[in-house]
Amino acid sequence: MSVASSVLVPYASYLRVYEPLAAFPEPERSHWARYARRPRTPGAQEELRRSLADLLPTPPVPVPVQESGEAFVAHLDGVVVICPWRTRLRSWLAVEELVADGYPEPVLDAMLPPVVRSQIAGDYERWLSGNPDARPWIRTAVWQVPLRWFALFGDEDRRYEPGVPAAEGGTEPGRAPVLLYRTTMAQARRRLARALRALRESIEDGPMTEGLVDVGRWLEEFHPRALVELDFGGLVHAVAEEWLAAERSAAEMAEGIAALRAGDGERAGEVYGRLAERWRVVRDLRGAN
Repeated sequence: MSVASSVLVPYASYLRVYEPLAAFPEPERSHWARYARRPRTPGAQEELRRSLADLLPTPPVPVPVQESGEAFVAHLDGVVVICPWRTRLRSWLAVEELVADGYPEPVLDAMLPPVVRSQIAGDYERWLSGNPDARPWIRTAVWQVPLRWFALFGDEDRRYEPGVPAAEGGTEPGRAPVLLYRTTMAQARRRLARALRALRESIEDGPMTEGLVDVGRWLEEFHPRALVELDFGGLVHAVAEEWLAAERSAAEMAEGIAALRAGDGERAGEVYGRLAERWRVVRDLRGAN
């Protein structure tokens, strides 16, 4: 096993959009058409291993020099849909978020020295001037799934595969559990609109409303026949498998929204409080030994 592949998985979740080939201009469309015909395309674990490999050198490489030509490939109603990794763009956005998080200056300088931050910011500004409409196909959250993401999905979109332990003697590798939600772009937009309407008619605008508006603006950038996916990613390694098997956050979010629409604010508050507490416990694991 290589050093890169043996690195522990970060506890991150992902919200992804897969678009049909028709959504991409040439020559990118032809590139993805050829790419999708490969007998094997890399999965989420491979993307993670490659990104971690950039952090192993001294000094680390926080932003790749070249943009990735890789993507996730899926099928929606028999049509090939593509989710480009866009690793370089996502790295720039991650550095921006890191700087905005308000870390003490000595801590931030230890992670990314000022000269490195300045170079990254300059490179991003120059690139953005030639790519003003650029947006990532993947959003990432660490040590959580943002509750607003669940508003896009229903319980029927849930896909769970239990983990498989490694065989005795190491002859067969084990497999981590998988938990994800998948739905169409049209359905995700409808659910988000209903949730926003229910919130605005019932309570004052707050973080949940603002978060849904942000996600909605992002989704509007993509093809109407796209696929939307929420992948628990590395979070499956942070919680017990029993927790994963019992997880029904999208169903609870839908229950809370339905209660708001019915005028039952008390019930909606109870459901949301239970949901928020469950995910608070997961986020708190970040500070545990």
